[in-house]
Amino acid sequence: MTAVPSLRFPAGTRDAPAPPLRAASTFRALGTACRVVVESPSSGPDPGAAVAAVRDLVAEAQRRLTRFAPDSDLMLLNRAREETVVVHPLVLDALGAAQAATARTEGLLDPTVLPALVAEGYAESRRDARPAGLLAALRDAPTRRPAAPAHDGRWRSVRLGRRERTVTRPVGVQLDVGATAKGWLADRAAALLHPFARWAVDLGGDLRVGGPGARTRPFAVDVAGPLGGPVGRVLLSGGAIATSGIDRRIWRRPDGRPAHHLIDPSSGRSAWTGLLTVTALAPTAEEAEILAGATLLRGPAAVDALAPRGGLAVDEHGVVLRHATDRAGAWRWSA
Repeated sequence: MTAVPSLRFPAGTRDAPAPPLRAASTFRALGTACRVVVESPSSGPDPGAAVAAVRDLVAEAQRRLTRFAPDSDLMLLNRAREETVVVHPLVLDALGAAQAATARTEGLLDPTVLPALVAEGYAESRRDARPAGLLAALRDAPTRRPAAPAHDGRWRSVRLGRRERTVTRPVGVQLDVGATAKGWLADRAAALLHPFARWAVDLGGDLRVGGPGARTRPFAVDVAGPLGGPVGRVLLSGGAIATSGIDRRIWRRPDGRPAHHLIDPSSGRSAWTGLLTVTALAPTAEEAEILAGATLLRGPAAVDALAPRGGLAVDEHGVVLRHATDRAGAWRWSA
């Protein structure tokens, strides 16, 4: 899910000594703010090289998967006049993650809604655009209802050939991986960092952390509320957290109707479900992103889906619906 940049990190316990080697980088990519932090013992691998490797991975993913550059691999695929197209392994993997999310949510997180997203007014990057007023948009938005899968199930027509590295789909089907790309990519970056003592990758609010050092010095993750101010803090010593929301990418169409980037596949329009943001915890960033996005699209009645691993949702009235799991995990709430 195109994640909301509502998470802030890192922070450890104030009395813990800093490790001998540490590298960090903050940069913009994927239309959002990103940050990587890597720590290592003095005799361990070079954290600076690891940070550089993560940045290179993110840059390559952006170059190949953006829909805002006509020569990206994704847009070349979307314009191809052949049903079957050979693609780069990174593109195939990203589409595989999107396809898995669609199947898991029974078509709710649908990578074929790109034409609807463009029709709603998201044809160009909104990285530097000022969001429309949230409260006014809520006042003018249509009747709230849960989102639902598209009736035609177009996403089922997309087939991936892992061995041949091919994508087969009806000509004209347009694909987008915005609903799952950041979580998937955070997990790919995490695979580069497992040798290190303590690390975190934050891609616009899709955050994956790990390392034995994080168990004694967890990262403090502040969850920002869509109506202002923080709504919670999680001390994360492993796993992932992701937020999906409508509050940061919201605009007015030429006809004055408010719109945002989370599409209801059944209507082809922005989903207004009664929830503003959902934050989910999970072992992987991909899973957390899927859970956050699907819960927001399903609306308040689906918030209990956060209970097994924990999370929170904020509704249109500013009510925070928080689920602290009973399962032993790698995180805890902090006042």
